[in-house]
Amino acid sequence: MDPLSRQSSTARRDWTLMLVAATILTLTMGVRQSLGLFVAPIHASTGIGIVGISFALAIGQLMWGVAQPLFGLVADRRGSVGVVQLGGLMLAAGLVLTPLLPSAFGLTLGLGVLAAAGAGAGSFSILIGATARQLAPERRAFAAGFINAGGSFGQFLFAPLAQAIISVAGWAASLYALAAASLLSLPLARWLRGAPADDAVAAAHHGPGLRAELRRAFGERSYWFLHAGFFTCGLHIAFLTTHLPGEVQLCGLPASVSSISLGLIGLFNIAGSLFAGSLAQRWPMKWVLSGVYASRALMIALYLVAPRTPLTFYVFAAGLGFSWLATVPPTAGLVGQLFGTRYLGTLFGLTVLSHQIGGFFGAWLGGLTLARFGDYGWMWYADIAFALAAALITLPVREAPPRLQPA
Repeated sequence: MDPLSRQSSTARRDWTLMLVAATILTLTMGVRQSLGLFVAPIHASTGIGIVGISFALAIGQLMWGVAQPLFGLVADRRGSVGVVQLGGLMLAAGLVLTPLLPSAFGLTLGLGVLAAAGAGAGSFSILIGATARQLAPERRAFAAGFINAGGSFGQFLFAPLAQAIISVAGWAASLYALAAASLLSLPLARWLRGAPADDAVAAAHHGPGLRAELRRAFGERSYWFLHAGFFTCGLHIAFLTTHLPGEVQLCGLPASVSSISLGLIGLFNIAGSLFAGSLAQRWPMKWVLSGVYASRALMIALYLVAPRTPLTFYVFAAGLGFSWLATVPPTAGLVGQLFGTRYLGTLFGLTVLSHQIGGFFGAWLGGLTLARFGDYGWMWYADIAFALAAALITLPVREAPPRLQPA
């Protein structure tokens, strides 16, 4: 094969792999990021308290994070196909089970454990790890942004759809529809066959093992700085996806404002993810990451002084959406740059676990704040403080691999 044909074939393979991964993330993230729309309907029809529902979704935030390094380890060693397919089945099962067990326990089991773990098996740490090994190093940050944009498109697509079904047929029918959509990830996962498996098997006989890589990562302060920043990211996202509909309701605005706002967050994050991935190819990734965190503090401060109108929520959602998951491309890029791609699914999965520990507190404390004070004021102030802290702690991150220590 001549060089031009080989280059064209490689480009087609790269784009196919990125498109498949982005589509899978469209399904898993689109379903997961729409669950905040179900808080009020479930509360109204079952009598489960807001704190109980918030706690179940907070468990889901944590479980989504715990699942990713575990599934990432399996994917790093055995390939991503089976992991993603198992995740699709678990996600669908959790969604179907929830209306059948209308209790706090059933909600925690269905949405908090099964659905969350299933979505984690098909999330960006698995999918970015599956693609990074086959891409040239200079393409990985863009690929992370492109795949991440698929998750944002899922939120834009699924939030209005879920709200429409809730309005017409009820929350249970909407969960069943989301379960059916999540099963589409099963046939798509087959396109990932060979993505990490061949490289993982070949790499198993060369270089340091997983334990050595984990020791190296945990001994590197830049890795912990990335964890701290991602904790803040999870706090923001979980609080907003879980409680933005409640904030809209407190302002006396219709539920359609919530679904449109969540959709706008997803739509504008498509542009934000691609923009962040593009910037990360030309600028130091830690600068991009710090700028994203600082922009969130500014946008929340502007929201707090603005009048509570539908337009305010739409502008706020658009601005916040541009930075929503724009943290993923530079964070994944920095982890890959520091430690390589062999165990990227595991190492970035652990970073996502920090994200979801923050997500647990964002979802749970939002409910506690509302129950205690009657509004979310203190959570907004905490969001600003955490965003500023994350912007500062990201700056010392280095972008060169740590030197190997002698055995």
